[in-house]
Amino acid sequence: MTTTSTQPTSLSACDHETHGHGKGLAALSLAAIGVVFGDIGTSPLYAIQETILKHHGAEREFMMGIMSLVFWALFLIVFVKYQLLVMRATNRGEGGLFALLSLLPRGLQRKADSRLAFFGMIAIVGSALLFGDGVITPSISVLSAVEGLAVLDHRLESWVAPITTVVLVFFFVLQRFGTGRIGTVFGPVMLLWFLVLGVLGLRQVIQDPSILAAVNPVYAFAIIADNPLGTFLLLGSVVLVVTGAEALYADIGHFGIGPIRLGWFAVVWPCLLLNYFGQCAWAIANPPGDGMEAEAYKPFYGIVPAPLLVPMIVLATVATIIASQAMVSGVFSMARQAIRLNYLPRLSIVHTSRHAEGQVYIPFLNWAMMVGCLVTVFLFRTSTSLAEAYGIAVTAVMAITSLLFTEVAIKSWKWKPAVAWAVACCFFAIDGAFLASNLLKIQHGGWYALAIAALGSIVMMTWNEGTLLVGRRIAAQTGSIHEFLAQLWAEAIPRVRGTAVFMTPSTQAPFALVSFVKHAHVLHEQVVLLSIVPSDDPYVPDAERVAVQWMPDGFWSVTADVGFMEQPDTQRILALAKDRGLPFDDADATYFARKMKVLPNGPAPIPRWRKSLFALLHSNSADVTTAFNLPSDKVVEFGTQLRL
Repeated sequence: MTTTSTQPTSLSACDHETHGHGKGLAALSLAAIGVVFGDIGTSPLYAIQETILKHHGAEREFMMGIMSLVFWALFLIVFVKYQLLVMRATNRGEGGLFALLSLLPRGLQRKADSRLAFFGMIAIVGSALLFGDGVITPSISVLSAVEGLAVLDHRLESWVAPITTVVLVFFFVLQRFGTGRIGTVFGPVMLLWFLVLGVLGLRQVIQDPSILAAVNPVYAFAIIADNPLGTFLLLGSVVLVVTGAEALYADIGHFGIGPIRLGWFAVVWPCLLLNYFGQCAWAIANPPGDGMEAEAYKPFYGIVPAPLLVPMIVLATVATIIASQAMVSGVFSMARQAIRLNYLPRLSIVHTSRHAEGQVYIPFLNWAMMVGCLVTVFLFRTSTSLAEAYGIAVTAVMAITSLLFTEVAIKSWKWKPAVAWAVACCFFAIDGAFLASNLLKIQHGGWYALAIAALGSIVMMTWNEGTLLVGRRIAAQTGSIHEFLAQLWAEAIPRVRGTAVFMTPSTQAPFALVSFVKHAHVLHEQVVLLSIVPSDDPYVPDAERVAVQWMPDGFWSVTADVGFMEQPDTQRILALAKDRGLPFDDADATYFARKMKVLPNGPAPIPRWRKSLFALLHSNSADVTTAFNLPSDKVVEFGTQLRL
């Protein structure tokens, strides 16, 4: 977790709030098509193929039923659940599980701390699953596209994995340019992709228009009634058509609800449906086994005219690179929220846009996901094998989202419980069926997604618990600021010119303050105790951000609220405090900070291995100077050790 200098950003919410108005809706929708819909937009590469191969056939009745399930899955999950309901649960325009969690404290009673802790744990697990999805999604998307080479010439099959590796490395190198710039470039390409999907599907539908009758849900019920167990097992493949739906909510802070909805209804949904209908029609006419090996059976490339196969492979590869952007952008947003809510260590966060607070790049996570993707490709080698690991994380996140949304609807929106739970039960029935079907994949590759999620959950829970324990230990070792002031007056400590700024998380006397007086035997004539308080809101208006309180003997207390989507900027905060009466001159100021080393051999009541993990995370988190944007040439650090 090597950290680098973080590019500061404005703490004002104004830029974020006006971002959607500064650009045209159509332009933002085009950019959203390039980023948000990439994952769900490349599902046609493998979803129908995996369903047919698992069934070992493509009879008309079966394909009509499958297409009906696909249509209604897209309608109920992407449109009804996410577009109409879940995307309304934003915290000042920001989405994702932690944004959803942040809406709960306002609706829960004080006695419900354990209930809120439960939902916090659920959000941690869901976020860890999303991190795992951020590793698997780019891998399977790029693999499935490059496998088109084997359709062109089976001798090229051995080149699929190496080419996929090169493409993935190129993709993660691009991340440092930022979501906005990538979306501007990728938007037109993805628009072309969706239009090509629609045209290719339409060609097949024209040859067999009866496939359109699958819109009738009777076909879905018929396939379920005919073979309930077989259909249940196939849901693990059918759900691949909605992978990426959660990215719509996680990425909402990048573009807003309006552009995402417009892009879905105007382009993405109709083109996806046409392509799925076309693939099903082609599969009915070309069932597997008719002189075609299972490895070479790819309905997606089957509907492509032979002269256009090579250009389509190139376009599909580019589209899968873009597809991965939706998930990676969502992971960056989720990680940023987790850092501000104290579920992850302070990592270097680079803001890639001066206009949109939500567009960020996290170098450590970027390279960690790249390594994870390369390991994934090495382990599974083909998209068919990787499909067994895919789906568990997606469906589990969907179920967790439904649970948190229901709690928000009841506690914060004041829905009648009967109404909220009626809606929830409908979603739980769908999410539960998909999740249960995917759980059967555990021994065939699903373990991989769960292993990544387990690792992420352990890291987040350990960091959260460890920082709380450290805070209690420090509070026990230092007295209150009032006790310190009494000691300062009693010992008649000499005062020197200038202002000293000390970072403090509470009303306790900061360690750096106590250490400075103890060793220097002097103190500045003015002392500012600065507390940064994480807010439940993603952005805090400057007018409500800072509170200034005068204290005896030249001491001032400054408390600043910082939203969980903002980067603290100490100099900006002190400038706001000056406007509220703080006599402050930055030219005469010196900033003091504590640099602590955690040792895992203390009395804390957690296992030794978790103490060691926390110590490792703490040693690699960003220092105070970087995290709070302190002027590096004016910072004095005091080191200490703490036995956890």
